Amino acid sequence: MTESLDIRSEPVRLLEAILFASAEPVSEAELRAKLDGEVDLPRALDILASAYAGRGVELVKVGKGWAFRTAPDLGRRLRGTETQLKKLSRAGLETLSIIAYHQPITRGELEEIRGVSLSKGTLDALLEAGWVRPGRRRHTPGRPLTWVTTDAFLDHFALESLDDLPGLADLKAAGLLDRRPGLGIAMRAEDTDPLDEDPDEGDILPPLDGEDGVEGPS
Repeated sequence: MTESLDIRSEPVRLLEAILFASAEPVSEAELRAKLDGEVDLPRALDILASAYAGRGVELVKVGKGWAFRTAPDLGRRLRGTETQLKKLSRAGLETLSIIAYHQPITRGELEEIRGVSLSKGTLDALLEAGWVRPGRRRHTPGRPLTWVTTDAFLDHFALESLDDLPGLADLKAAGLLDRRPGLGIAMRAEDTDPLDEDPDEGDILPPLDGEDGVEGPS
């Protein structure tokens, strides 16, 4: 018989301890392996998430995993205590955006969309941040390697899944859409609104801390 669950029941407390002890999101498969097979994991996660809703830390879904994270409205106030990450260059931000919206994508396709060659340092910076990784090779001549984003990318940008990426209208409204023709196609295929041809530039994604970016490692 399945045990009745509440915030004080042992399975929920064990779930809380497992997630609290992990710095990285824990997949549901891992959680099931560490909990009794009779536990209703979705119910236990819902109880725990509800208990932490509105508190300083919240339980959130990140890709296929779960993790405790600082409440979004408190993040800026804690930024001074975090390890300062090296900011990405504009090329890095553009490349990350294109990978996010077009993955899996090859290096050649990236360069075609951006209209310029991709330096090794740009991908190195994204790999170092843990936001992209190599995907499968294409079944085309030369078997080119593809690139995809990671759960760490979702975690950093507070996205539950790639479905939560902003659409074209959202990016325009936020002033984050680069209107140059070469980069305008870095949107999801279902976003079919015509692009503004205004030549003024704007970052597709903001720098990590809202300041101008610098080139990543070479």
